[in-house]
Parts: sequence; C-alpha cells; structure tokens
Amino acid sequence: MTLLVFFCGHAGTGKTTLAKQLIGPLMKAAGTPFCLLDKDTLYGGYSAAAMAMLTGDPGDRDSPLFLQHLRDPEYRGLIDTARDNLELGVSALVVGPLSREVRDRKLFDHRWLGVSTDVTPRVVWVHTSEETARQRIVARANPNDAYKLAHWDEYRQRRFVPDGAVRDGLLMFDNTAPTAADYDALVARIVG
Repeated sequence: MTLLVFFCGHAGTGKTTLAKQLIGPLMKAAGTPFCLLDKDTLYGGYSAAAMAMLTGDPGDRDSPLFLQHLRDPEYRGLIDTARDNLELGVSALVVGPLSREVRDRKLFDHRWLGVSTDVTPRVVWVHTSEETARQRIVARANPNDAYKLAHWDEYRQRRFVPDGAVRDGLLMFDNTAPTAADYDALVARIVG
C-alpha cells in the first residue's frame, strides 16, 4: 500500500515535529519507505527571496500579496513532488497548513491530487488551543511568523477546527500534550 499522508493545521500546532516523530513508526507499521516533504523546507528559501524582492520583507508568509500569488503554487509544487515519489513506490508525508484544501476536501480527491487510485490518502488535522499555538509561535521566534504575530487578531480569524462534513475522514489529533499511546493510536489509524 502506498500512502499519501498530510499533516495539516495552523501555525504552532506542531505539524512538522509530529511528522518527524512518526515517520519511523509509520515506515515500520506500513512496511514501506516514506519521504518527508515540508512546505517550509521545500519553498522557504524561494519564498523568502521572492517576498524580499516584492515587499522588502523576506519573512512575509501571511500578507494578502503572498496568499494571492505564492501560496497556491507552493502547495501545487509540494503535491507534485509527493506524486513523483508515489509513482516510484515511496509513500509521502506532506506537511503544511493546507487549510483551504482541507475545507474544500481536495486532499481526498485523487484526480485533484493527480495520484492513482492505488494511493491511499490520509489527512491528519493537527490542532491545539489558540493560546498554546501562539506561545509556540513566539517561542520558536521564526521570522516567517512576524506577520501573524503583528496581525494576530486578523490571523486568528482564519484559524478553525474542522467540523461537520469537512471533518469526515479527517484524523483529528490534539497535539497539546500527547502521550505515547496517542502517537501509537495515530499511526494505527493512518496505516489501518
């Protein structure tokens, strides 16, 4: 079985940390190799250079200019890179907020993803309280978060926890203070 696993959620929820912690257990449980594709690792340098040229702020990842012109191409490239690995038989862990795509249920759509129906998509929504996320963002002191922190009231309006039909099929994971049993249960749900 080839898996395409998305770790989605808002800033400060611990998506990347969780993906890195679970990649080994996932490979063991699924019996397949995985690659880790983090949006910030793949596109951070490019986006910093583009935004520095356009706005003078290399850390800008939340302004309307970024969201309108660079966000979608970054995500498309991320998914295309995952697809290339999947075609080689390598499962993929994809890390990024992907909030619009979760709301629109695109991450379950094989055709939109451009992957064969043999690929099993799993979408993990990583969440924590707004205050915990804000504390983590402040603590990590990443320049890419400066816009969020300076415009917190605006940014927080975009935060949500999926509910209703949007939540169908999502693997919800509260990353506030998970235990080893919580991690094991999530791995089992991903490969199950």
